[in-house]
Amino acid sequence: MNKVFDKLKPIFEAIAANKYISAIRDGFIACMPIIIFSSIFMMVAYVPNAWGFYWPDNVTNTLMVAYNYSMGLLALFVAGTTAKNLTDSKNLELPKTNQINPVAVIVASEISFVILSILPLKTGVDLTYMGTQGLICAYIVGLIVPNIYYVCIKNNVTIKLPAQVPGNIAQSFKDLIPMGLSVTAFWLFGVGFKAATGTVLPRWIIQVLSPLFQASDSYLGLALIAGAMAFFWFCGVQGPSIVQPAVVPIMIANTAANLQQYQAGQHVSHVLAMNTMDYVMNFGGTGATFVVAFIMLFAARSAQLKAVGKAAFVPCTFGVNEPVLFGMPIIMNPMLFIPFLATPIVNVCLFKFFVSVLGMNSMMYTMPWTVPGPIGILISTGFAPLAFVFVLLTLVLDVAIYFPFIRVYDSTLLAEEKAKEEVIEDDGMAVLASDTVSPSIPTGLTVATATDDDATHVLPETAPSAHGEAYFKQNEVDVLVLCAGGGTSGILANALNKLSKERGLKLSAAARAYGQDMDLIKDMNMVILAPQMESMKGNLKKITDKYGVKLVTTTGRQYIELTNNGDMALDFVESNL
Repeated sequence: MNKVFDKLKPIFEAIAANKYISAIRDGFIACMPIIIFSSIFMMVAYVPNAWGFYWPDNVTNTLMVAYNYSMGLLALFVAGTTAKNLTDSKNLELPKTNQINPVAVIVASEISFVILSILPLKTGVDLTYMGTQGLICAYIVGLIVPNIYYVCIKNNVTIKLPAQVPGNIAQSFKDLIPMGLSVTAFWLFGVGFKAATGTVLPRWIIQVLSPLFQASDSYLGLALIAGAMAFFWFCGVQGPSIVQPAVVPIMIANTAANLQQYQAGQHVSHVLAMNTMDYVMNFGGTGATFVVAFIMLFAARSAQLKAVGKAAFVPCTFGVNEPVLFGMPIIMNPMLFIPFLATPIVNVCLFKFFVSVLGMNSMMYTMPWTVPGPIGILISTGFAPLAFVFVLLTLVLDVAIYFPFIRVYDSTLLAEEKAKEEVIEDDGMAVLASDTVSPSIPTGLTVATATDDDATHVLPETAPSAHGEAYFKQNEVDVLVLCAGGGTSGILANALNKLSKERGLKLSAAARAYGQDMDLIKDMNMVILAPQMESMKGNLKKITDKYGVKLVTTTGRQYIELTNNGDMALDFVESNL
């Protein structure tokens, strides 16, 4: 199995690292604050309904203003952020002295999207497709405009002014031709498309893809989406980075449609909503690993799984499951392939049954992915009574699926640990029997002790270093840690910052999700890339090389150790500078 996965991994990594897929994913990540912020007003307006309390209409309408002019214009913002992220990739291929202006690209993309999406009315305009229903059109615009700019800038198809003209004025004229070409191209296309089809592009896309939207809400479609994310992750490639860009427009549109159904007093029926992926498919992280850390914590007998359970149960509760994925490990571990693939599929099919057959409301609000799954499910469904039953049943089923496989794996590790104990004991006795060699334990071997059976100890060959503290007291060092969602990177950055503050060091660390605030890189001394984003190493290296920043990667097990050991993390940074 591992040989097959080794052959598939480069293909999946190439898909995840594709600049266009990355631009879509990163463009969406940049707009997540809009989605979460607007949902706060939505929940204030409608969650009280679950307990029979209804705001007066004027209060509800006032609360909805913030939602309508943030979430209601989401596609407009996504067109700009997608274009900006692709522009950043394109600029890596151009000389530093002749770069595309990202601000001009954002403006041109948003103008082009507005031209394609607004429906004129007798007394105004219809903004329907400026929101969630226009996302696919927004992605198309956001991927085309940067290429128009790229061709113009690369081939110097611009208006050049004398050197004496101030830079900001010269830049405006330099952007004039590519902006004119972009806007004119989409204007002509929009006029021709409407004449040919009688409608605007976003509406036509929704009509054409309607069967796909419906198929994604079927048992088979939901199972394929959930299984694909787990399968890619099992092969070592961050699953959501491949799957999410394809299904985000569907999930956001369904979430908005669910809310409209709820407001109209109808059954909230669309299963594949935004938080369905976060809380049901990825219940505790990809592979639905919420229960895994607790199984290891309370039922494991091997020292390795007990230690992983202790380190992982808090992060897994909040959807950060890298300690489990790399610590057990699950990735590329055939003994855990079946439950890792099957559990998210079972979860989402059960959710589909509760919504479509039992009549439970689906998810209509969008909460941050770090909210614990059981709580997130309850809130996102508006505290539907059946949601409490669903959460309890999901926990029971997930334990039933994972427990037998973890039990077998735990027994295997326990046998290995006992075998190592015997080797060490035999080796120690042989040393004691020798007259020429002083008593010792071989370095680098795992030692299990009777007084501490919850952890393993590796005896280093040399004494630990002084953690490079003298270096960090004399030199200012800025470190950026990048992971998939900002979870484990935050843990590592916090460990470094805490140690730095306690010991008076000139070290500061920041954490981001890959694709978020990438402009920070130019101000850093080092970037640490988490192993779950290994597929993005090539793209990231172009950026770090551009700014002369040190890029460091880690193995899965090493990365988890760094997040749990500030001294080790400090040594790691110092040794790699």
